[in-house]
Amino acid sequence: MACRITELVLDCADPQRLADFWCEILGYVELDRDQGDIQIGPPGTAFGGPQPTLLFSRSTEPKREKLRLHLDVNPTDRDQDAELRRLLAAGARPVEIGQTGAESWHVLADPEGNEFCLLRRRVEDGEH
Repeated sequence: MACRITELVLDCADPQRLADFWCEILGYVELDRDQGDIQIGPPGTAFGGPQPTLLFSRSTEPKREKLRLHLDVNPTDRDQDAELRRLLAAGARPVEIGQTGAESWHVLADPEGNEFCLLRRRVEDGEH
């Protein structure tokens, strides 16, 4: 018997703010709310579905350094430049973590400073 990833948990100061941001970015919806924690995922799914959900867990611990695990996202319905503009308008911001400038991806941070990368290759929307 093997395991599979069912959810990714991110400690944060403001679960609602991050849930709203990531729902907008990924086209996800709120799936559950428990004692201030918020779980989001693709519409029509639930915990244990085919894709991992994201769980934003309230924490008073500040983020201190670069995350050892980060999310990579790819555009589904536009090119990378157009998607970068959309992400920045939604509240993402560029961050410098030692890039050379020759990378094919953009390093960004969500509203609480958690790094993620926007990759170049366009992928199909998960609804198809």
